[in-house]
Amino acid sequence: MSAWLPVAPCTPRDCAHHEGARRPPPRAVALLLAGCALTLLGMLCVPAVLLLGPSYRDRLTRRWAHAVVRSFGVRVRITGHPVGGDRPPAGELVVANHVSWLDIPLVAAVLPARMVAKSEIRNWPLLGPLAALGGTLFIERDRLRALPHAVRAVAGALASGSRVAVFPQGSTWCGRSGGGRFRPAAFQAAIDAGSAVRPVRISYRTATANAAGAAAFVGDDPLAASLWRVVTAAGLTAEIRILPPLRADGETGRRALARAAQSAVASDSANLPAVSVHH
Repeated sequence: MSAWLPVAPCTPRDCAHHEGARRPPPRAVALLLAGCALTLLGMLCVPAVLLLGPSYRDRLTRRWAHAVVRSFGVRVRITGHPVGGDRPPAGELVVANHVSWLDIPLVAAVLPARMVAKSEIRNWPLLGPLAALGGTLFIERDRLRALPHAVRAVAGALASGSRVAVFPQGSTWCGRSGGGRFRPAAFQAAIDAGSAVRPVRISYRTATANAAGAAAFVGDDPLAASLWRVVTAAGLTAEIRILPPLRADGETGRRALARAAQSAVASDSANLPAVSVHH
């Protein structure tokens, strides 16, 4: 087990199953094709989008990412503290729990950011080069020696004014029985850059269950199986809760900051107003 790649106990057999109504296969196939086409179209447009100014780029990214989630048949609900259009001058580290591949466009629909991803994605056909062009920070998560370099890379991106999104649990967790602890490395990057930390809580539900197993993408679950499970699950809603930012400084320390962010994300008692609901 490495500092970047912990192992979750969640398995497809135990966690990834849908409870509730299902869409008929023809409708599910249509959603699957629409979602994949829109995802690919967005990736191919990355070079052109990079020519836009930051505010226009963020606005377009939000709309595209929201459309991607909706095109797979998933409703989006945004709650919590509204976020202004301008990014903080010292950058912002967005940290969220990790449940599904849907988490990535869901975060981008609210807080467009440079994603932190495993280095293997860089070598994927088409998507790898486009992800690199879009500013993805590739991390060798299974090599402990690479950790200092990863921290410096994230800190450098933050110091330049970028927003960086990371899933500090290091792996996906289905959310049915808690989740992994937040690893402190990314928080050290925020401290080094003097950036704010923005916790975000992601959850999925259906009309009959608070924890939607249809969205879970855990263990050795094939992506194709997960995609099909999502598009066949009727009534699936993704909720992203934006929490107040945390101050990152040397006095707090990365471990205490990680614990504070994890506690904020895990809390069910926050009384936050709804920002918007998209059907």
